[in-house]
Amino acid sequence: MLELRNVVKSFGSVRAVNDVNLTIREGEFFSLLGPSGCGKTTLLRMLGGFDTPTSGEIYHDQIRIDKLPPNERPFNMVFQRYSLFPHLSVFENVAFGLRMKKTPPREIQSRVDEMLSLVRMDGFAHRNVGTLSGGQQQRIALARALVNRPQVLLLDEPLSALDLKLRQQMQVELLAIQRRLKHTFIFVTHDQEEALTLSDRIAVMNDGVVEQVGSAQEIYEFPQTHFVAQFIGSINALDGDVREVTSDSWSVNIADRRSVVVKHSHEGARSQSPLSSGQVVKVLIRPEKLKIVQSDPGIAQNSIEGTLKEVLYQGSVTQFFIQPREASLPVMTVSQPNSAVSSRKKFALGEKVFVTWSPEDCLLIPTPGAKIG
Repeated sequence: MLELRNVVKSFGSVRAVNDVNLTIREGEFFSLLGPSGCGKTTLLRMLGGFDTPTSGEIYHDQIRIDKLPPNERPFNMVFQRYSLFPHLSVFENVAFGLRMKKTPPREIQSRVDEMLSLVRMDGFAHRNVGTLSGGQQQRIALARALVNRPQVLLLDEPLSALDLKLRQQMQVELLAIQRRLKHTFIFVTHDQEEALTLSDRIAVMNDGVVEQVGSAQEIYEFPQTHFVAQFIGSINALDGDVREVTSDSWSVNIADRRSVVVKHSHEGARSQSPLSSGQVVKVLIRPEKLKIVQSDPGIAQNSIEGTLKEVLYQGSVTQFFIQPREASLPVMTVSQPNSAVSSRKKFALGEKVFVTWSPEDCLLIPTPGAKIG
């Protein structure tokens, strides 16, 4: 439905968006995710027609639109600041776009009522928007955008001003609305959990570049770059070099020539670049994939010996921090659910323990800029 081809946006000598190529499908909930200043909002504004690409092309249904003004695109945008009209009622805020289009009054009434019902704001039509809570104002901004029946809805961090519980509630409601309407939603956020919760697919951006595009599971389980691995959730990264390559695994040397095994028979390996003996790499393991044991598990599992330095109880999980015996290795973070272990009673601070993980539960990525040894 939407295609961006080699899109660049420069502000003076700064490239805010750098040669981006993306395809967004019809009816998809697609998120642009990245830290502040990565170019995601600039990219969204170019889709909406509020900024013009320095170079490159944008197509909608195979028609080039990057030179069209916003009012000639079948898109609507919900801004981070909802920009509601304080002097107008809820009804008139939602009806504003329809009145500008000279829509017949009966149709305006019908469509506004439909949208207020959709966002669960029935009975608020004659209220002043200044009396509404943040979550209610967010719903009205969403209704005002959807009442025009856009083919694509652009959302620029619309939930960021809400408190945690209200934001989580609105995530569920937003997803339900998108699934009911089957419109294409393009959602900008810096919140990894929010993107993972809502999205059919995610584009992770960094310094104006799209580092990876994939489903929430692909992005989390099989990151293709070190940035994506670190930005999405927590991860343990061990530096090493490939010692041996077999048909279904790599053997990797880490500190003091200790060897760990990484299986590449899983789905994520298909997206990885070929790795050869001597190549400098990072071994990546999510904290929830690690276990703590009190004795060496032997060769069946990868393991690192260390000392338990800290334990943090966090409600549903407990975080353990282990300092490896090899000083060159970073502190390892282990996350274990409290329903499965009596976390703080099982291990004592300062105790010698072993961090273990399965060869199937880790990934390899080439170290950026490193040369093959």
